[in-house]
Amino acid sequence: MPKERKLKKQGFMQGVMALMFSQLIIKLLGLVYKLYLTNREGFGDEGNAIYSAGFQIYALLLTLSSTGVPSAISKLVSERLAIGDNKGAHRIFKISFATFAVIGLIGTLILFFGAGYIANVMLEIPEAELTLVALSPSIFFVAIASVVRGYFLGREQMSASANSQTLEQVFKTLLTVIVVEMVAIFTGTNTVLMAAGANLATTLATFLSFAYIYLYYKSRKKEIGAEIKATVNYKPEGIKKIIKRILFVSIPISLSSLMSAINKNIDSVTVVRGLKNFLSEAEAKIQYGILSGKVDTLTSLPLSFNIAFATALVPSTAAAFAKGEKEQATRRVSFSLLITILIGLPCTAGMFILAQPILDLLFPNANAGAMILQISSLTIIFTVLAQTINGALQGIGKVIIPAVALGTGVLVKLILNLILVPMPQFGANGAAFASVVCHIISFSIGYTVLKKHIDLKMTFGKFVVKPLLATIMMSVITYFLHGVLTNTAIGILTQYDVSINIAKSIATIITLIIAVIVYVISVFALKVFSKEDIYMIPYGEKIYKILMKIGLYGNEGKRAK
Repeated sequence: MPKERKLKKQGFMQGVMALMFSQLIIKLLGLVYKLYLTNREGFGDEGNAIYSAGFQIYALLLTLSSTGVPSAISKLVSERLAIGDNKGAHRIFKISFATFAVIGLIGTLILFFGAGYIANVMLEIPEAELTLVALSPSIFFVAIASVVRGYFLGREQMSASANSQTLEQVFKTLLTVIVVEMVAIFTGTNTVLMAAGANLATTLATFLSFAYIYLYYKSRKKEIGAEIKATVNYKPEGIKKIIKRILFVSIPISLSSLMSAINKNIDSVTVVRGLKNFLSEAEAKIQYGILSGKVDTLTSLPLSFNIAFATALVPSTAAAFAKGEKEQATRRVSFSLLITILIGLPCTAGMFILAQPILDLLFPNANAGAMILQISSLTIIFTVLAQTINGALQGIGKVIIPAVALGTGVLVKLILNLILVPMPQFGANGAAFASVVCHIISFSIGYTVLKKHIDLKMTFGKFVVKPLLATIMMSVITYFLHGVLTNTAIGILTQYDVSINIAKSIATIITLIIAVIVYVISVFALKVFSKEDIYMIPYGEKIYKILMKIGLYGNEGKRAK
């Protein structure tokens, strides 16, 4: 393997690992503050319903103003840098910053002045008005921060984007607790004001995150200036033409994210309405709170491991195609899909098998939601695959396909929600099932198109059979082991005045740890990864030597030089 190719691969994977670690921290912290809110006296499922209803509308407007920006900017910047046009890359950044500052401001004003209408008429949840007002300024800060993040992603300095997003979640978690507690002290646990306070914390966090990433950019001005002077292939373009190109890429990408936001808003608009056919309004809101506050939080956790590949693939494949290195792009996309499968399958199986124990572990007061979680867990594998596929499609210029794919799925979900949710035999379970169908459709369309444009190096045995076998091994052991450990823990720990719930929680944690170990061993024992795959991972050579020492891999020949 040429040294240059090796370094590129390691650079790609190191960027992926930085983003993956960041997303993991973000999701874990997100789970922490969700757990705090759900279990906080005076908040609970009702507070989650108010908080989530407001947040989903905010997410919708945020999508329109900024969600596609990092990917779009990273694609355009990486293409310019790939041909030596450093000056043109920075010009794209400056014009993007001004453009999306205006767009973000418009989004903020719409949400601020339209909060009353949205809450009272669209959502029929008047309590959500204040949450929308509290969230409105963050649209502006996220929009301009997204441009800076996209610029550094395009420069393959992914740690800058990763750090700013991580800090945002850290601020959000800490400020949520502080603000909600302050509200509770001064209002006597007013649920509506507590929900608004939680969303105000989000606004404060987005401001601090923007401040960090902008100061980081300022600290790199000298380095960037030197690169601009070293430009060898500058292609001047007018402002209008650049804005047109930016919007041409960002709008389709934003449309894809918009479809995802609409998908969530379908539940916020249809579930409560549908459930009121056979439940009281209070009971309907509680069911929606379970779906949005508990189930959606848990099923989104695995996405944190995978979104890094989708993010990194956009500038990586764009740069490779700009330089005519199609084979390199193909290898990265294929490897990313393999990792995606290996992440998605065990997460789906584990959450399905341990739905109730996981809910009991994280939400001690949860007395419902296991069936909803089991059904929703089936979305994980298709969602993560679609994520990676969408990143590859955006990188090769097929930016509209992800939006079309998910849009088709969302339309089907809307129809199914309207049919199934009002039926007592389905209820909130119907919304979960509709989401599964939605993501199957989205994945299928995206994969079909990608196959037409990239010769994916995917064999049935490596990409399907072996991952399934590893998942089955883990699932069987997990299913039986949890029962044994639970009975053992209850039998031993209750003798020492430890509550049954704590004993069950300990058993669940141990089961999850063993399940991960079993799965990892199974993956390597089945030789899912080739030697070349392992060398693509940071410290791959060391990892391969360890695997050889313990007998999982042998001398399959010397690595190509």
